[in-house]
Amino acid sequence: MRFTIRRAEPRDAESIQATMSDPSCYGNTLQLPWPGLTMWQQRLEGLSSDQHLLVAETADGEVVGNLMLAQMSNPRRRHVGEIGMAVAPEWQGKGVGSALLAAAIELGERWLALSRLELDLYPDNTAAQALYSKFGFEPEGIARAAAFRDGTLVDVLRMARIRPQPSASQPA
Repeated sequence: MRFTIRRAEPRDAESIQATMSDPSCYGNTLQLPWPGLTMWQQRLEGLSSDQHLLVAETADGEVVGNLMLAQMSNPRRRHVGEIGMAVAPEWQGKGVGSALLAAAIELGERWLALSRLELDLYPDNTAAQALYSKFGFEPEGIARAAAFRDGTLVDVLRMARIRPQPSASQPA
């Protein structure tokens, strides 16, 4: 199935809020349950120039996933982008995550001059690990008891993708 990937707009707040309200989404991210619509409206209206929130939209206009690519503001880490993503439960496993991730990599590496993309996820989220690995992200380590999820301290896995360097005969 094909999706249009585009920058999120304030009108997308309700769709993003609905996705992030599902336990399968907030349970696999560092988001809290029951996010309010006003919160998402404010987030979308207040994005900085270093925050790139992308959405996946179906042919009939339904927003079914979102991905934030945030460029680090520290001058010594401007080459780094951090990724967070969620896909509506009924659309998981249908290519939405791949489409969003491919778009984020293109934006980060070809337009923002990012050479490192990183993300954190829970080690038990094997579907996400497989997706990120498919796009060249590699595990870098485990942060022990780094997040509080469902009443328990849990580990967090850090994965990163280092931009492949073009060969001398290959254009950048």
